[in-house]
Amino acid sequence: MTTPNRSFLRDNPSVLWFIGLLGLFTVIVTILSEGMGAGVMSTNMVKILGMTLCLCLIAIAMDVVWGYCGILSLGHFAFFGLGGYAIGMWLMYARTEIVIRDNLAQGAIPATETEVAEAVASQIFGVVGSSDLPLIWTFAGSLPAQLALVVLVPGLLALVFGWLAFRSRVTGVYLSILTQAMTLALSLYLFQNDTGLRGNNGLSGLQNIPGALDVPQAVISVWFFWASALALGLGYVLFAWVVSGKFGSVIRAIRDNEARVRFLGYNVEAYKLFVFTITAGVAGIAGALYYPQAGIINPAQIAPIASIYLAVWVAIGGRGRLYGAVIGAAFVSLLSSWLTGGGAPNIELGPVRIIWTDWWLVLLGLGFVAVTLFFPKGIGGLFDYLVRRQP
Repeated sequence: MTTPNRSFLRDNPSVLWFIGLLGLFTVIVTILSEGMGAGVMSTNMVKILGMTLCLCLIAIAMDVVWGYCGILSLGHFAFFGLGGYAIGMWLMYARTEIVIRDNLAQGAIPATETEVAEAVASQIFGVVGSSDLPLIWTFAGSLPAQLALVVLVPGLLALVFGWLAFRSRVTGVYLSILTQAMTLALSLYLFQNDTGLRGNNGLSGLQNIPGALDVPQAVISVWFFWASALALGLGYVLFAWVVSGKFGSVIRAIRDNEARVRFLGYNVEAYKLFVFTITAGVAGIAGALYYPQAGIINPAQIAPIASIYLAVWVAIGGRGRLYGAVIGAAFVSLLSSWLTGGGAPNIELGPVRIIWTDWWLVLLGLGFVAVTLFFPKGIGGLFDYLVRRQP
């Protein structure tokens, strides 16, 4: 008997459900948006939702690494930040060049290309006491080159780091410490003014899109929301395909018993390196979409604590379930925005006053402990329970 061909979508019905719900959500937000709809939803809210979709994308990448392959990486937010820096360089350079050319065009004598380049460098790096364009900004004026670097830089760093770590068979908590050390080293390095990325000042004004400076932010926010939704949808399909079939079975086996999988003849290091590298590239894409909506990126935003938060999101949503990672990231991100953005009223309890801006991290920690103790499969596990209860 021949085994009939199995359909990827038939074996993974959650993919169709997710894409359908994501499409419906995108349409609703567009209709309600200030830029292209009824104006019920503010531009700031559209940006928050767009950034949340980007966080959901990196949460999926983290879930594949940790929930499916068993690698607790505490450094994936570093890849997220590198993607943001890569696109931020083009945004700053191209926007500054437009402004400089407009100003120099008013002079009696046309400016040379060298004068334009020197003026752009002085404008960008004057804040750190420099007027020279660093070598890493060589391709900053080229959008295709910087888009390639959005994926290549995080991917190359993950490839080199992963190759060194996995070939040495570093596993468990030691690997987690190494990934956290990598993130800390990168963050501390970026804080220095001579790194070529403006040190603690970071890259700012990223919400202004070159060539669309006259377009209202209300419209641009919808554009980025669409791009974020598209990236999340494609990322979900990609990783659902990656974790399905034989490859998915192998990486789950590596998670459960790495020694036995190696004994069976599988190249465990190659599987782990592939997962680590591809998720780093996707994390870079998520960062490249996130920071233009945030408007700024600096080293403090990619400190090790950010990667720890990422692991908490996945744990709360339910690791080992792609939709669980999305639920966890969306729930925690939106709740954080509401509590720390002034949406939630402070609570007066006699002599004690609960200010959510100060208590939010405590609440997050308690939530993580509660989920670990009482719902080890996370919020996503509740859906599995409800499905099994159906007759």
